This record gives sequence, structure tokens and C-alpha cells, in this order.
Amino acid sequence: MAQDTWMTDDLILSVVMGSRAYGLETESSDTDRRGVFVAPTAAFWRLDKPPTHRDGPLPEQFSWEVERFCRLALDANPTVLECLWSPIVEVITPTGRRLRELRTAFLSQRAQRAFAGYAEDQFRRIDQDAPRWKQAMHMVRLLLSGLHLVRHGEPLVQVGPHRARLLAIRRGELPWAEVDAWRAALHAELAATPSVLPAGPDRDRVEDFLVGVRKEHL
Repeated sequence: MAQDTWMTDDLILSVVMGSRAYGLETESSDTDRRGVFVAPTAAFWRLDKPPTHRDGPLPEQFSWEVERFCRLALDANPTVLECLWSPIVEVITPTGRRLRELRTAFLSQRAQRAFAGYAEDQFRRIDQDAPRWKQAMHMVRLLLSGLHLVRHGEPLVQVGPHRARLLAIRRGELPWAEVDAWRAALHAELAATPSVLPAGPDRDRVEDFLVGVRKEHL
């Protein structure tokens, strides 16, 4: 599909996420898109504020308004942070490029807890007697991504050498006990690994970016 048949005028960044970005796609995989849009500044002066997010127009497409995106990134939301490192960028404007260049400003040691916490939430939702293997695969992938982040200062989006083993989980070829042992080992390693990340994010840089965006969209 041609880019200009689905992008909207306020979209500053759109990336592919999910299995296709992680290098875990199969023939039946959807294309998950995540993006950032900018609402007109004057819309915030009204009683009814602009939306903080929206679905579509394509299937499996979801976008955040830029301020909401920045707040989530400052809180170390794993999905949002990984968007800034997606290897598949479909739409990027000069403003979107500045946002991508700002990505390290969002990072802080709270990411260590956030990635572990999101993986733990997924673990609690898994029925160990009848696991949803795709969910189990992404739980382990999230821990791998978080561990890479605290060690190297960026999340692991493309899973690289872990691909074969992760896809074996998805196909249900590994016993649950082995999957759970890998999860537990990664969780412990993530908790114990000294972080290269700063204690807090650079909120001043993020705020300067956001104020500039609002001025540009008066």
C-alpha cells in the first residue's frame, strides 16, 4: 500500500512493531503499526481536549498524541520505548526525526523495573496447564529486551540469535518447565544487572522538544 493512501497530515512518525520488527514473523503474522501524531495546539484551549490516542486507519495501527507518547516514554513504558528503536520506519517527518534523535533522553533506571514488571504481568496471566505459546514467547522476548537495555542503553528489538529458540516457544515445542526456567533466569539476571542507564530521564530536553512542537502547530 502506498504510504500516502493511509498516512494522515498530523502523523510525524509511524513504525512497524510486533513480530515483523522483532524478526519473529511467520507467514500468518499481521503488520502492527505504531505511530505518533500532533494535535493542533489551539485544540487544547477548548473544553473538549483532543484525543490522546487513536486506532487506524489501517488494521493493527495505533497512534499516540505526541504529549501522551512522551509521558509514557518518560515512565519507561516498554512498548513506547521500543517504538523509538524500531528498525522499520514507514513515516517520519522532521519533527518525528527530532523525536527519534531524542530517544535516549527518555531512558532511566526505572526501565529496569518497567520491563521486569510488564513481563511479570504477562506471566501471571498465563495458564501454565494450557499456555498461550505466543504470549509466552513475547514474555521472554520482553525480558531479553530489558536486559539488553540496562546493559547497553537501548532495547533489543531485533531478537537476532534468540530467534530460533523463541519461535520454538511459539510453536509449543519447548516444555513449559524449560520456558519458565528461562523466564526465571532472565528475570533474576535483569534484577541483578548493574544498569548503564541514568537515574532519571532528561525531562528538560523532552519538555523543550514538546514546547517547540506546540509552537510549530499553533
